Amino acid sequence: MEKIYDVMILGAGAGGLTAGIYASRGKLDTLILNEGVIGGQMVLTNEIANYPGVETTPGYELANIMKKQAKDFGCTIKTNIKIVEYHLDGNIKTVVLEDERVFKAKSVILTPGGRPRSLDIPGEKEFEGRGISYCATCDGDFFHDKEIIVVGGGNSALEEAVTLTNFASKVTIVHQFNEFQAFAHAVEEAKKNPKISFIMESELREYIGSDKLEKVKIENLRTHEITEMDVDGVFVFVGYKPNTEAFDGIITTNDRMEFIVDAAMKTNIEGVFAAGDCIAKRYRQVTTSVAEGTIASLSASEYLRTKK
Repeated sequence: MEKIYDVMILGAGAGGLTAGIYASRGKLDTLILNEGVIGGQMVLTNEIANYPGVETTPGYELANIMKKQAKDFGCTIKTNIKIVEYHLDGNIKTVVLEDERVFKAKSVILTPGGRPRSLDIPGEKEFEGRGISYCATCDGDFFHDKEIIVVGGGNSALEEAVTLTNFASKVTIVHQFNEFQAFAHAVEEAKKNPKISFIMESELREYIGSDKLEKVKIENLRTHEITEMDVDGVFVFVGYKPNTEAFDGIITTNDRMEFIVDAAMKTNIEGVFAAGDCIAKRYRQVTTSVAEGTIASLSASEYLRTKK
């Protein structure tokens, strides 16, 4: 007999895992399908210090705890898969994998998350992985006693810059504005670190090197003066792009390709909900994704009750 799950969750970041915990604990037959790494953007965070009730912990550890909770409540998790077809209309939702496996459910929660935004400047593709990184946790260890640049002015940029001082001899933060958009404590911590310096109102214009990154061009946005700076590595933290391209023309999005949802996390399709960094919202934190995953799961449960 063909299996039909109650809830199918597409993505296993903070929002997806939370939705899985709530749905499976609510005795719903729950499936999580995940194409990338379990934990999503959490895994890229060296330390999470502001998650309520949890002492400072590496992001991957928090992700593993959430994964274990979901599985202990009976949630089925399938990872390292590739979805090639989505059929979300109707009472039964269907996805088809690259290996032609088919999964069906009565409701769907979309939590595909996002990915680091690049600068889209000359040399970026050539030097990705050869001096350019988007993950301090992943690559910081390669830059012991090196001089590096961190691009960005939000919480991630400043917090990861501080983390990178554990490896690098010098960290220069390059930011396009004359003040930071991060929380006050993050700014204060970065400014008091003796290894960190700042180049404000400036942007990178080009990556330069041979076999690996060797220098960058930086433009001062006030004077338009362009200077070259020798550097061993660049870490880019300028936000994320939602992983929503596969749903173009299926789920309603805004001009930034973020899913538009209501207060119950409902999308434009009945029985399809969304949560996490893929939705239109102002703040992107582990706690906000967890809250949205909770709401999406409870809303899916309520939807299923109305359909009985």
